[in-house]
Amino acid sequence: MIAPSILAADFSRLGDLVKEAEAAGIDRVHVDVMDGHFVPNLSMGAVVVQGLRPVTKLPLEVHLMVEGPERFFDGFVKAGADSLIVHLEVHPDPREVIARVRGLGKKVGLAFNPDMPVARIEPFLKDIDLALCMTVFPGFGGQAYIPESTQRIAELRALVRKHNPACEIEVDGGIDAATIPLASRAGANVFVAGTAVFGAKEGIAAAVKNLQRLTVPVA
Repeated sequence: MIAPSILAADFSRLGDLVKEAEAAGIDRVHVDVMDGHFVPNLSMGAVVVQGLRPVTKLPLEVHLMVEGPERFFDGFVKAGADSLIVHLEVHPDPREVIARVRGLGKKVGLAFNPDMPVARIEPFLKDIDLALCMTVFPGFGGQAYIPESTQRIAELRALVRKHNPACEIEVDGGIDAATIPLASRAGANVFVAGTAVFGAKEGIAAAVKNLQRLTVPVA
């Protein structure tokens, strides 16, 4: 599944670009939210989700790279978000946060950075819909995929298979035509691609088709 990050899109044409990506066959839209504290950058708020909701029928996935993410749950849900992803670095024991997202009737994901042991997410896999293995350190688009990520994805796939086979494994960071086969073969099945979709020289439609072609089904 391809989940383009709108962080890489031209915001003056955001609605049209998302429509174009939807027509090309993407599966969901990834919204990166950064607060300048948890990561060294600022990005968008719930108003962007509110603006996109009438534009697309696809799921809107909100990746909260912020401190105190629960402060923003209600606003993003009201704006039309379908799923909320929080970081284990912010909530080392996220069970209460998971329950709160569930109480709002939304899907919930847990993300973790490249320097966090994959095993840290194991106790919570049975309770979540998605595990996001960051393949770069979050904060800025256009970074290069960290090679060690491939083994980490494989480790995560083994844990997911053991505890919750329905849990999706998402990867985010440096995902393009060169790296998506590596992540896919290792066990990821949701791919956040920003520059590789919205910045593709060949255009959005061709880029999406190519990325889809390079993925393999999870065994």
